[in-house]
Amino acid sequence: MARAQFQKGQKVWVECVGAWANIEKVQPVWAKGFEEPVRVTYDVGLGREFTGNELMLPVEDQAANGDMGDWRLLRARNKWQMAEDCPHHPFPGTYPVVVTDPADWGGWRVPGAEYDRDPERIEFQARLIAAAPRLMGLAQALADMVGEAPDDAPAEALVLARQAREILRGVTDVLAPPTEAPAPRTVKAA
Repeated sequence: MARAQFQKGQKVWVECVGAWANIEKVQPVWAKGFEEPVRVTYDVGLGREFTGNELMLPVEDQAANGDMGDWRLLRARNKWQMAEDCPHHPFPGTYPVVVTDPADWGGWRVPGAEYDRDPERIEFQARLIAAAPRLMGLAQALADMVGEAPDDAPAEALVLARQAREILRGVTDVLAPPTEAPAPRTVKAA
């Protein structure tokens, strides 16, 4: 027996296609003698029917709700190049490391060859990544502020808040398979 795992209008990730879609129709397949459908498929407007195991739900990432702490930019010594060998670097002899853990380890690093190819770009990326928790907090504060009084907010603020919510959803929502359906019931033959 099968039960519907999704409902009409629900947003799902179609794994085999690699795209988001909305459930347009829930299509149960019935068989004579059974009280419940034997199979359920879903029409998401992509040209064929999909089964529940091909679809995933967006779920909020619980790790994103916690305190992200103080991400900071540190400089590490470049073991492969001496400062004299790379005078074109913004900080010769070092490269940026974004530390995301209070114990000064864990986070983001870049390979030396990639840093040497475009050090200004990597320095910018490091500063951006280190500022990400504060920028995320700013986006959340904007969305919350406009959400509390949307009628009082200027049109520009509504647009910015909508964009902030979409960006935050892309960060905090992760994909998860639907919850398991209950065990099938057996029907006694008459």
